[in-house]
Parts: sequence; structure tokens; C-alpha cells
Amino acid sequence: MSIDILHIEKLKMIAGPKGYSIDPEVIEPHLKEPREKFIGTSSLVLYPDSTEKVSALVRFAYEHGIKLVPQSGNTGLVGGGVPDASGNEIIISLKRMNKVRVKDNLNHTMTLESGVILDDAHNIAAEMGMIFPMHLASEGSAMIGGNISSNAGGINVLHYGVMRDLVLGLEVVLPNGDVWNGLTGLRKDNTGYDLKQLFIGAEGTLGIITAATLKLFPAHKQKNTAFVAIQNPEAAIRLLNLAREISGDSLIAFEILPRIGLDMTIKHMPGCRDPLAEPYPWYILMECATSLNPDLLDLEKVMERILEQAMEAGLVYDGVVPKNLTETKDLWKLREFMSEAQKFEGGSIKHDIAVPVSKIPDFLEKASEAVIHAVPGVRPVPFGHIGDGNIHFNLSQPVDMDKQDYLKKWPDLNRVVHDIVTDLGGSISAEHGIGTLKVGELEHYKPETDLKLMRDIKKTIDPKNIMNPGRIFR
Repeated sequence: MSIDILHIEKLKMIAGPKGYSIDPEVIEPHLKEPREKFIGTSSLVLYPDSTEKVSALVRFAYEHGIKLVPQSGNTGLVGGGVPDASGNEIIISLKRMNKVRVKDNLNHTMTLESGVILDDAHNIAAEMGMIFPMHLASEGSAMIGGNISSNAGGINVLHYGVMRDLVLGLEVVLPNGDVWNGLTGLRKDNTGYDLKQLFIGAEGTLGIITAATLKLFPAHKQKNTAFVAIQNPEAAIRLLNLAREISGDSLIAFEILPRIGLDMTIKHMPGCRDPLAEPYPWYILMECATSLNPDLLDLEKVMERILEQAMEAGLVYDGVVPKNLTETKDLWKLREFMSEAQKFEGGSIKHDIAVPVSKIPDFLEKASEAVIHAVPGVRPVPFGHIGDGNIHFNLSQPVDMDKQDYLKKWPDLNRVVHDIVTDLGGSISAEHGIGTLKVGELEHYKPETDLKLMRDIKKTIDPKNIMNPGRIFR
């Protein structure tokens, strides 16, 4: 059943002349996610520029049962921000909702609309003499609303937490068009349920986030990075503990990279080179930072102490410490480009899992053996946020296998990997969400009590199921 043309015209009228597009060329980028695994159809994209416009559009959609797909920067990786193939869903893009509402230096907060690009949020914080510590590979296009809706993680979770930990307040347009104003800068508010937590990580299924009050932190006055070679994941965990013990609270990032991933990145991505003279099985990219002046804490000495003790203990074989910002950025390119580089190696079946940090070596050993047994010749490329237990367990196709034949094995390999994750007390989605991709997996692994509670919340807030239907739940 297609959307009534009269309803389309009414939505266009509410949105205003600059608030919509029916041009297929304009709509086309909104229809597919970055991997192009999910490609949908829609005849209308709405571009509201105020909360009042969003409210009016949603209220009309609710009254007439029109399904809506909220969309921010469209950088998600689970198909949660693009329409389905039915043509019965309308996209609400938040990109024009990009104003700064409030800067509060003394409260260490800023209130931004949800269409503010994450990199711009960093610049706004810097203008205030502070930092907003959420950093992602897609920060040049990802938007604050999408980061919140997906409960984004990134490289600094080890120290600052996920997006849920960085949000103090929200403004949300509910599925019936009502506006919930929870834009508080309070760090303590014990007056009943913490309603904002319902919408963080809900992937647009409970409402449309239009603004957020975010925590800020003192600017870093020192930052030191190191790229080191290690033998195995067991050594990585021991190095992590050593680094945390020596650095106190200054270790902010700790990423693991496998040799196969480094080879792919150097081979396919411009400007990437091997930082070390000899190849090693695994690498760690770690970073310490502090807002203290060197006369109070010499962070360079802290990093030197970590590396000295790690080498004495046989945890680190070789390493490099960048001498300037350019060299630091070059090292981080090896991490940031690792996922993209895998595109050039054919099909890639990706997993975003988390297990307790202590169980990562066990997971990597068991999961790698299991997938190679299931698909001989498959090439595991596990990398990512080992410091907080989140591994991107990506599987590149066998060299001599047809890409489409390989990608058909995605459900089977999901089950192999996710069974091991579950047995180790982990999560099948650490930071990417459920979207469309993992709906069946959530049903399979999530306890029925959990699912019932989540469905009950969805039915209560969105009884007509117009808000991003089919994501998280069927």
C-alpha cells in the first residue's frame, strides 16, 4: 500500500519550501547505508529546521499512520537509518537541525541540536576551551542525534565511556508529536525514572531526538601515543593492565590491530605505511592524555615507563613513539582505515561484539578456529577497542571464493561467532546497534523477559508503530 498523495502534499506543506525533497537524485543518498547492504525506497525526504516543525510533521504522520525513518548522518552499519524496500516509509533527515542552543562553560556542558556533525561538536567544545571526547572514524559526517540514538562508542570509551555516559539531557519528539523537554544540565536528578536513557540507543524507535545537553571535559594539555608490536592477545591484556597501573587515569585509548589487517591497510589505503622495520603478529595503538601541565605530571615520562617495563616483561617486541602531530595522525590512519581497506579484499562479514576484557584472548582463539573450520580459507581480521572489550571481528572472504557465494554464509557465520560470544557472557552488538541487520539475532539470543520488557515499552510509547518500524523488533 503506497502513501496517499494527499498526505504527501500535506507533509510538504507543513515542512515548507526548503523542508522537503521529492527529487530522486536528492533522495538517493538517503536510501542506502555505507556498506550498501541495505538499500530502500522512499518518495519523500523531510528536512525540518526546528523542533516545532518536527513535532508538526510527526503529529500528522501519527494521525494518519504514516511510517517514519529518522536519519542523521547515515553512517550507521546495521541498516537502522534507511527506509525499507516497501516505499511506505518517509525519511526525516535532521541535517538542518544544526544549531548551538547553549554554551555553559561553568557547567562544562553544551546543548546542541541533533543535526550538528560530530567533528563540528569537537570544534565548538574547543572554542569553549574544552573537549567533547567522542571520536569515531566517521566523525566528519556522523551527527550528534545519530550518535545518541545508536549509543556510539569510539576509541575513547576506556576513559570517557560510551555516548550514554556523555549525555545529561535530551529533547525528544515522541511518536504522537508531543515534545518531551528533558534538556537539563544536571548531574544529579533523582526524581523518578531517568527518561532520557530510554531514547539513548533506541535507534529512533521511540521518538526523534532533536537536541541534547552534553558533558564537556578540560582540554588536554599533553597527549602521548605509542604503536607497539606484541606476540598475542594475552600480551595485549597484560600490557593494558600494566599501562593502566602506571598511567593512573591518563590512558584514554587502547586498540589492537592484527598483522593481516595492517597488510590490507598498507596495501590499499593511500598514505599508509608500516611504522616498524619488521612484521609482527599483533600491534597495540595506545594513547595517554591529561589536562595537567608537565610540571605536575610529565606524561612523556609516563609513556616511557610503560614501554620500558613492558619490554622488560617481554610484552612488547618493538615500537615507535611519534615525534609530532603529523606522525601521530599517520599512526591513527592505520586504525581508522582498517575497516575500509577490507572492501578491496572482496566480501567481508562483520561482527561488532563485546566480551569481558579478560576473555578476549579466549574469544579470539575459539572464534578464529570455528570460522576457519566452517569456511576453510576465510581470513579473520579482528581489531578494535580491546581496552573496553569491544572487538570488530571481521571475516574477509577466501581468496579463491566468489564474493556472493561467500556473503550468503553471513547467517551461518553469525551463529558460529555469536554462540561463542554468548557462552563467554558477551554481547552480539557492542556499539553498532541492532537496526535491521541483527533483528533475528536479538530474538535468538536475548532472554524473553528482556524482549517482552522492550516490546512493552515500544507499544506504550509508539502504539501505532510508526517510528522506525522493523528495527530492533520485527
